[in-house]
Parts: sequence; C-alpha cells; structure tokens
Amino acid sequence: MVRLELDQVVMRRMKEDDIEMIKALIKEGCEGTENRLILHILTRPLCLFILAVFSSILRCLVHSFILALAIPVFLLIVFLKITMPRSTGVLGSSRPYWDYVGSSYRGTQDDTLQNPYCRISGKTPVTKKSRCRIKDKDKEISTEKITPEREQAAGQVWVADCEGEIVGCIFRENETRAGIRRICRVVTSSWYRREGLGRLLVQSLEHRQRETGAHRVYAHVPYPSKVGEAFFRKLGYQQLGEETDEEDKEMNLETPERGFLGYPLTKVFYKDL
Repeated sequence: MVRLELDQVVMRRMKEDDIEMIKALIKEGCEGTENRLILHILTRPLCLFILAVFSSILRCLVHSFILALAIPVFLLIVFLKITMPRSTGVLGSSRPYWDYVGSSYRGTQDDTLQNPYCRISGKTPVTKKSRCRIKDKDKEISTEKITPEREQAAGQVWVADCEGEIVGCIFRENETRAGIRRICRVVTSSWYRREGLGRLLVQSLEHRQRETGAHRVYAHVPYPSKVGEAFFRKLGYQQLGEETDEEDKEMNLETPERGFLGYPLTKVFYKDL
C-alpha cells in the first residue's frame, strides 16, 4: 500500500489529454461490476422461474438436460451484456455514452476544487506535468467543436492529481434540475484506496456545488456494491426510501436505473447540503 499525502492532491477539471488515463482508471475501478449485476438479476425469483419454463420447453426439443438448462442462461447473459445501461458499466454515466471530449475543461487556467487538508497542513500542492504513456507525436489532436450546450449536457469530470499522477476521479452529471446535482461515479486507483481520497473528492465537490447554489446531491451506487453503499453512508448520505418525506415531490423525480424485468440496477442515495 502506497501512502498518499492528501494535502498534496490537486483536484482539477479533466483535460482532453487526461481522457485515455481516465478511461483506464474507471475500467480498473469498475472491474467486475457488470458481472455482479448480471448475477444479481439471474438469481431473482421471477427470472429463475422464466429460465425454468424455457428450460422445460427446450427439454422437449433437445435430448440433453444440460443443454436445455445452459442455452437459456447463456442467451440471457448475452442479452444483458448488450442491453445493460452504461450507468452501471465501465463508463459511469446514465447517458448511452460518455462524452469525454465534451466533459474536458478548456479554460486558460486550471479550475480546481478546494482541498481542506492544505489549510490544515499549511502546504501548497504542486502540480507537475501529467504522466502519459502516449507520445506527443502519436496523439491525435481533436478538431471537434465543443459548444456550451454540448459541454453542459456532458457534465463534469474532476481528477485527483498528485504530482502529475492521476490517482482518482469523480464524475458529476449534467444539471437537469435547479439546485440538484448527481454524482455518477467515484473511482480511486487501487494503489491509493482506504487513504481518504474518495472522501476528499466527494466532500470537495459538495463544497463547490454548495457554493454554486445546489441544495441536494444524489449518488447512484450499483445494486450489489456493499462497499459503495457503506462509503456514502459514512459521508452522511441516506438511501432513497428510508425515512423519506412523502411531501417532497422532488425526490420522486430521482429513480434508480432499471434493467431486465424492471429490476433496479442502482441504489439511490441523497444528501442535503
């Protein structure tokens, strides 16, 4: 385990040069999530009943009990792999795709989040040039036009930069309701987990959103993820449906992502700022 000095972490907006590294980081952090969700759906009573019915029908057509049992399961897994919402997959967005280019920051100066550990330690974090395995001459320069509308729809990606190395990221979806923000994915590098980096990212983003007028933040956690659920509960989040004020109509607008047969794929947590 590598010790991380939190007061040396700079939380800045993702730039276009960071896109490939962010993709690799999210893929590492979300490894196995999709498979656990598929297993969760396959073990639901209604799904097991449907598979049993199809297996019984196939048993009359094929002379193998194993094939009659395996074929429906295999076809359902393929179907779920294709149709699984990307919000619970690698990309980390409820949109059908993640507009990485539109999410990248193009300002002249770095847009950063406040790091509370800097005030405690009195140190100033240092940002070095990001480590990138792609050579400059091999990098393709994007010529895509980024309009304010596209950037607004794409949301924001914030990265945790420690001396030029991206060690974590947090994705905030686009603003669809006034005063409401949604955290869609929080990922930290496997080398720096349980160091307080995830907490730093979430709390710093909450502080920024509070300053911009937000009064509530939602977070969607993949349904089988006990770690994600415990993480947000420690940060003061409540699961939607637990002691919810029935007169709060705004909460009814936030619903979990649903998949095959309407089974929920995410748990929704919220926190009032």
